[in-house]
Amino acid sequence: MFQILAIEWGVVGIKVAQLLLALSILVVLHEFGHYITAKWFGCRVERFFLFFDPWFAPFKKKIGDTVYGIGWLPLGGYVKIAGMVDESMDREQLKTPAEPWEFRAKPAWQRLIIMSGGVIVNIILAFIIYAGIAMVWGERITPNESVTAGIAIQDPVLYEIGLKDGDKVLAVDGEKIEDFGDVVRKILVGKQVEVERDGQPVMLTIPVDFIGTLVEKKNSKSLLITPRTPVIVFEAPDSLEAYKAGIRKGDKLVAINGQPTAYFDQFAKTLSGIKADSVNLSVVRNGETISVNSKLNADGKLGFFNIQAPEDLVAAGVLKQEVKKYGFFAAIPQGIKMAGEQLKFYIDQFKLILTPETGAYKGVGGFKAMGNIFPATWDWESFWRITAFFSIILAFMNMLPIPALDGGHVVFTLIEMISGRKPSQKFLEYAQVVGMVLLLGLMLYANGNDWFGWGKGR
Repeated sequence: MFQILAIEWGVVGIKVAQLLLALSILVVLHEFGHYITAKWFGCRVERFFLFFDPWFAPFKKKIGDTVYGIGWLPLGGYVKIAGMVDESMDREQLKTPAEPWEFRAKPAWQRLIIMSGGVIVNIILAFIIYAGIAMVWGERITPNESVTAGIAIQDPVLYEIGLKDGDKVLAVDGEKIEDFGDVVRKILVGKQVEVERDGQPVMLTIPVDFIGTLVEKKNSKSLLITPRTPVIVFEAPDSLEAYKAGIRKGDKLVAINGQPTAYFDQFAKTLSGIKADSVNLSVVRNGETISVNSKLNADGKLGFFNIQAPEDLVAAGVLKQEVKKYGFFAAIPQGIKMAGEQLKFYIDQFKLILTPETGAYKGVGGFKAMGNIFPATWDWESFWRITAFFSIILAFMNMLPIPALDGGHVVFTLIEMISGRKPSQKFLEYAQVVGMVLLLGLMLYANGNDWFGWGKGR
């Protein structure tokens, strides 16, 4: 019991550590974008903080005109630029005439660049990370045509849209699937999916509320869809019945009680329907078929782990995987391409969230959801892929035209540049308050969804 709890808390600790490191990198560099552009244009930067510091800061140090520090509330970070209406709501400074080193004294085009600096850095960072991934780990592609056995459905909601085990996904919204890794995300934001079933093409319509239904009914953390795999034993713990009966790693189980079960989904369904306490298995080992009698465990299962990891499936000849690594110069356009694809995917998701009938808003999550995206073990490739994606999200969200976000300041500045009239300080203060209240509400909703399922009606 205590050992299980220790393992679970260890997993949580690893996820939290990865999330905090990723957020720290993104926040510091985002705020650095504002900081460096403000400095370029001669603005005085009064504070540069990672995380927020209401009431006190665990660490801070003043160097020149700027106080650098780390706050205790890990909800972001900030740069306080003199003469700017921001979350600090420092009205006293704004009552005095503008000084040459203040933000409000600078021409509109300089203020526009300063407010866009954080987003620009996040976009550039995403390009750099994806380019680095292309160089170090390369681009992994599982050719869709190599998934000859079709799909295995891991979440029952997929059956409701008409998909079946063994279907071969050909296209989504008319776009041919080249990489099997794109299947799930394209279905999530798609409207129609074309599959091959029993040698014939079948067109399925994805319900408008598919994502909402998925959020409502999803009770596991499994993948939605995986390649359909044969029953090849990856591991059989020696304390369970499969091992005691003689089942070993690498064995291929092809039938239960004489009933053929070529694939794991068939095997699992057949086994679940057996009421006896033992079964006869047909096992292929070293090219020969042998018969094995095995008792069932207390949960009605044999007690072995089926081969599932992509690299093991490739080694077993079930799948093909192509890995293409890029040189320095080739990695730059590849990084831009990868970042562009991820941005498009996120924008597609965002559109669904803003469309109430899809129910996608039910799946909006906060810090818990973000942490759960990271793997349970520390893996640098996964870490950097997720961090790059978060960098794109941070850039996109900050450009939304909401007061208190960079995008809100940009909109007001653009209006000023077009109209020739600068909004009053009082208007900017009120807008900042409205934006902060809105953002706080969104943050409470997202994190409430994480813990209490507010958006799910539970």
